[in-house]
Amino acid sequence: MAKPTLVIMAAGLASRFGGDKQVTPVDEQGHLIIDYSLYDAHRAGFEKVVFIIQPFMKDNFHATIGGRMEKHMEVAYGFQTLDRFLPEGIEIPENRKKPWGTAHAALCAMDEVEGPFAVINADDFYGRSAYESIYRFLTEKSNDKHHAMVGFQVENTLTENGTVSRGVCVVDEKGFLTEITERTAISPFEGGARFTEDGGTTYTFLPRGTLVSMNMWGFGHGFMQDLKDNFEPFLKENLQKNPEKCEYFLPHVPHLLIESGKAQVSVLPTQDRWHGVTYKEDLEGVKQAIADMKKNGMYPENLWEE
Repeated sequence: MAKPTLVIMAAGLASRFGGDKQVTPVDEQGHLIIDYSLYDAHRAGFEKVVFIIQPFMKDNFHATIGGRMEKHMEVAYGFQTLDRFLPEGIEIPENRKKPWGTAHAALCAMDEVEGPFAVINADDFYGRSAYESIYRFLTEKSNDKHHAMVGFQVENTLTENGTVSRGVCVVDEKGFLTEITERTAISPFEGGARFTEDGGTTYTFLPRGTLVSMNMWGFGHGFMQDLKDNFEPFLKENLQKNPEKCEYFLPHVPHLLIESGKAQVSVLPTQDRWHGVTYKEDLEGVKQAIADMKKNGMYPENLWEE
């Protein structure tokens, strides 16, 4: 079996951060969040990475990230454009600029993935243990009908600077995911968190310990075809409702497979705290967290020069 590949989704417009947050340093040595992801993934066992970006990002991304990593891992690129894998007979809405979403981003790695693969966000800090558990799953248990996701406790994934999007999970007694629903406006609340679907008129409470997806997944190779097969039905259902902004979210496809009995998804729980830069104001907190981890010996000062 081919070794697991790491797929990093970095094609988002970064609108909430207001710039190219993938190339914003988070320590005095100039490392980026993605550097820590790559470092943790590499020491967990990953040897190949596929960066999903938009074509206009290629030169800058290669100069700041991809080129440096070629010394340590096999590096490939997948380009997310609105016409990529667009089903025949479906047209791109006239004013559509937003990418199709995270499920489409993962699909754009199809040509570079030969075996099981993990998918992560470019701007999320997941922690060493998360990479070790997902790599172990991919090498020991994954197949086309058995996938996995790392489940974070919702209170460990929030920011005080605005709302966040998370896949809220329901897990059965055997540790399998039974339901996942993308909530796009989650905020901190006493005893856990809460989300709204009507602009703040009403809220639903999420108790402390509720497991959520941070888009850290492990899939068998056949999942790529599942992503492709479900893209057309998604577009046909959602383009009429929201042509400019509807998104094909990655959790949507595992949810469909679970619902139809075609696959199962193991949830690998972690108590690690997520760190990420969703908003500009998050940056200082991330820098402090990384400085503390270095002080505690969890990372060297220079990641690739131990």
